[in-house]
Amino acid sequence: MTSTSERRDPGAVAPILSDRIARMDVVHLALPVRHARDHGSGTVAQAVEVVVVRLETDGGVVGFGEASPWVVFTGTAEATFAALDRYYRPIVVGARPSDIEALMAACRRAVVGHPEAQAALEMALYDLLGRASGLPVWALLGGRCRDRIPLSVSLADPDFAADLRLVETIREAGVGIVKLKTGVREHRFDLDRLERLRRDHPDLDIRVDYNQGLEPFDALRRLRDIDAFGVTFIEQPVPARHFAAMASYRTALDTPLLADESVFGPADMIRAISEGICDGVSVKIMKSGGMARGKAIAAIAGAGGLVGYGGDMFETGIAHLAGTHMIAATPEIDLGCEFYQARWYLEHDVLAEPFPIVDGHVVVPTAPGLGIAVDEALLGRFALRRSSGE
Repeated sequence: MTSTSERRDPGAVAPILSDRIARMDVVHLALPVRHARDHGSGTVAQAVEVVVVRLETDGGVVGFGEASPWVVFTGTAEATFAALDRYYRPIVVGARPSDIEALMAACRRAVVGHPEAQAALEMALYDLLGRASGLPVWALLGGRCRDRIPLSVSLADPDFAADLRLVETIREAGVGIVKLKTGVREHRFDLDRLERLRRDHPDLDIRVDYNQGLEPFDALRRLRDIDAFGVTFIEQPVPARHFAAMASYRTALDTPLLADESVFGPADMIRAISEGICDGVSVKIMKSGGMARGKAIAAIAGAGGLVGYGGDMFETGIAHLAGTHMIAATPEIDLGCEFYQARWYLEHDVLAEPFPIVDGHVVVPTAPGLGIAVDEALLGRFALRRSSGE
């Protein structure tokens, strides 16, 4: 069954200001993936686990959000489920969905951490508010500054031959950007892959991401080898805490350096700028705690002369849509995005229609809310557990 979120005239804004959230459903899903992936900080195989939130008002308007945690990055799906179900639910049910900032502040006070749970709740609130008002989420976030976003696809299959086949597939779809995950196996393996990509696809925009996979002791020697390939950027070569090492690499290399795990929130971004650790930042709603905080991080980066990139976790199309709306409304994020998981990594997405990718770009939806309905039958099919608070 496909969700139809509106029972009222979508142009009628006034009722949503007095409506209350009557129901909150939380669903923990395990979604099969197409192959294993190796990252500097960990491996993913067989399935990814996400937590979906469904909010419904007493007027019958529905909004969806998604948390996509990873145990080595933000935490566990079990903890995310508990944060939403046990701690956020008493704050949310009975509240006005239009009071987004107040609700998010209350949830941040109620339980420490869990930025992915915050992101899920925030996107469900914005989806609900957008569907009730007839506006896309990007309009609620300040307005659209771009209507399509260049797409990057990450290469992390332990079988590089399979990744080369994926490159052929995405090139046929118009994708011109790849991000190679490095630092998992021997250094020679990384160099061989770069050499092959440069030889077979000389016009490809190649980025490199270590996901904290190197230790500072010998990182610079390896990074200088990567530097010689003229890649667009090198992302988070060493563990997040090594700010001084990151700053030294930025000085030593010609290739721009991107921070990811070193920057979770606005305070981290301020420190990253003051200590000179990077030339840009990967903005992810799962680590920042939502679209609004992602925009704040990007604005701080822009004020410091840095550029933004739209990162993601192991997400379904729900979170991809939220990231798309955020980037559409954020001028500082202009290095593209990596919202490819729903199309080329998950066996099944949960959207009722394919996540919108055309000619190598993500197309920004113009329909109300997040812009694409959720197939609720798929939520039931892959649910590990669910709670409606009853």
